[in-house]
Amino acid sequence: MEITRSPEKEAAYNGEPDQDILAKFTTRIKSKVPHWEEGAKGSIILNPTPLTDITNDLAECGRTEYGLDLPGKIRVYGKLDSQIYGGSVKVRPMVQIIEDAVRTGRLRNGQIIFEATSGNFGIALGMLRTLGLEVITLVSRKLQEGVINELERQGVKMIDLDVDICPAPGLQMDQNTIMAKTVAQNIQQQLSEYGLDTSIYDKSLPGVLQLLARQDVIGLAKHLAKIYNGFCPEQYDNEHNMLAHETVTGPEIDQQLLRHGYSLEDFRIVTTFGTGGTATGLSNYTQKKYGKRNLHVVYPLNNQDVAGIRTKDKSIGLKFYRPDQYLGQHEVDFEAAKPLFRFFARKGYDIGESSALALYATLQMLNYGVGERFVVILADGVEKYQKTLGPFVEEKRYELTVDEARSSAQDYGTVLWTHTAFAPRTEGVQLIASSLGLKPDKVRIARAQDVQTLISTEKLPDTLKALIPDRDRTLLVCMVGATSLRVAELLGAKGMDALSITGGIMGLSAANGKAPAEIVQMATE
Repeated sequence: MEITRSPEKEAAYNGEPDQDILAKFTTRIKSKVPHWEEGAKGSIILNPTPLTDITNDLAECGRTEYGLDLPGKIRVYGKLDSQIYGGSVKVRPMVQIIEDAVRTGRLRNGQIIFEATSGNFGIALGMLRTLGLEVITLVSRKLQEGVINELERQGVKMIDLDVDICPAPGLQMDQNTIMAKTVAQNIQQQLSEYGLDTSIYDKSLPGVLQLLARQDVIGLAKHLAKIYNGFCPEQYDNEHNMLAHETVTGPEIDQQLLRHGYSLEDFRIVTTFGTGGTATGLSNYTQKKYGKRNLHVVYPLNNQDVAGIRTKDKSIGLKFYRPDQYLGQHEVDFEAAKPLFRFFARKGYDIGESSALALYATLQMLNYGVGERFVVILADGVEKYQKTLGPFVEEKRYELTVDEARSSAQDYGTVLWTHTAFAPRTEGVQLIASSLGLKPDKVRIARAQDVQTLISTEKLPDTLKALIPDRDRTLLVCMVGATSLRVAELLGAKGMDALSITGGIMGLSAANGKAPAEIVQMATE
């Protein structure tokens, strides 16, 4: 749907830079991060992040944590971008993207910046609030708590795109459509809370639904920027994401190695993959300058979630995924990297999860004789990942089987239905009660909008709280067990004792021969 820009803001697109914003950006942000500057002895990069020799510590880690004796003739440097002003490697592309947008007049005072982010780029954008610019990021609650806290500390507004993650198999309706409508309503509510005119959003709703049905979060950020006359950095497609590393990071490392008597030509570079900007930019630099591939890209295993980076299967198809430019690609078990993570944290290194994964991959390459000299990109710091470093303890249990629930049904004060789109019919309530050996009046039904509010905001509505016994435990049921499990986790964080029944009502219906349409219906409130 084509959106006509408001006349009063059309000046924001006339190509003339906002000189006030540009001046503030230059003095408050760009001057403090790595950048080229002319000096008495020629061009140099100011504010480089540390390039630290970590050879001995990595060898010690291999010996004490993994029983490995690494070869003697090795050299490993860590590029500590956790020490950059702003705290992560993502500051580099942010600076180039924003400077280009301001200089070309595409970003001016009064505009809102919308972007899809897994954390660090959004935190980097939060630096722009010192210029008076507002930032709204599209995020997932799957982000680490420390990342969410840092975004909040920076004053970045977040639109949580996670809603009901519980499907409804067997019903004769398009699940993607149901999900898209639920998410769209959730987004509207959050935009309203941030003071945006939701009538503009409502007019573009067909386009929003199409994007959500395709799960195109990147496209949604662009769409919101368009309809609200804002700006979207488009980090996944913006050439400055890659150029920041080709024109600054690569030469910066080379200058630092030169002081140690080396050249980047003689080293292999190891980095993880988020948007691909770092990998492609560094690969471009070494290939253009030295005519060789020397970049290794590291991914977590497909079933692992490591902060800020992608698995290999989710990298394929992105603009900056260029496997023909890489010397190697490595899928690495993050669980195996955790002892290394703790080792380097105890040594005082300020590195995060992705850095630990890259270092562990380097350790393995050294062990198997794949190269002797490495530069490892250490993308961000440890502060956001303290929970990963903490001692592993048995996690609190939040779900149980139907058989377990039936055998201890007397221990529960109530059975509560929790879903954001569906509610049980009378037959469904009877099925839940009979499966647990309870009377139907023990089963209560939470309002769908209350469940959605709890999941989206982690705030417990009074009308939902009223259904939960003060002292007794609560059994939770939903469609297939996913939404109720999330609700159990959120209630547990608030000190309430609730357990989710694995498999949900669909598991009960399969065992009793009931069709889905017989036991559930669309919720009306």
